[in-house]
Amino acid sequence: MKIICGLGNPGKKYIDTRHNIGFKFIDSIKTKYKFITFKKDKSKEIYKGKIKSKEFYLIKSLKYMNLSGIPLLDFMNYYKISIKNLTVIHDDIDLNIGKIKYKIGGSNAGHNGLLNIDQIVGKSYGRLRIGVSHPASKNLVSKYVLEKFNSQEKIIINQIIKLSVENLDLLFENKNLFLTKISLLLQKNTFK
Repeated sequence: MKIICGLGNPGKKYIDTRHNIGFKFIDSIKTKYKFITFKKDKSKEIYKGKIKSKEFYLIKSLKYMNLSGIPLLDFMNYYKISIKNLTVIHDDIDLNIGKIKYKIGGSNAGHNGLLNIDQIVGKSYGRLRIGVSHPASKNLVSKYVLEKFNSQEKIIINQIIKLSVENLDLLFENKNLFLTKISLLLQKNTFK
């Protein structure tokens, strides 16, 4: 069984903010592939379903970003799911908006959700990084990631999520092919 964890902050005021791309991605998977609610409590929402023939759990931590790893580890331990079957989807300020990348392990680059997961779960999990661009100054990062996308950025992000979700099975079969396909599809799109 594979787990896809989308990072975000709970609460209406964080909807459509840069830091909540992971939640938005999970909601899109859930809708597209008709996942069912598996478990919901104060610390997490978990959904279960299939993408093509593979079974997945989707998880959203309802603790704040810097505590994302706690409910994730509890769930993985209870169901004895290995870290190698975990993919985390998150915003990345080091990538321009409209770019996505995938990697296993590596630095958390100061991302509080990843930092907490690294400390609690470990580092050798897959990461689907979605670019949100960088603010003009390092001092603005904390405020910037909690701001909502402007209308043009929202169009780009929605398109990236839509195309990624439609081709998500490829991510778990051939990561390079997935990234290439999404890149080509995005190049064809004018984001209008």
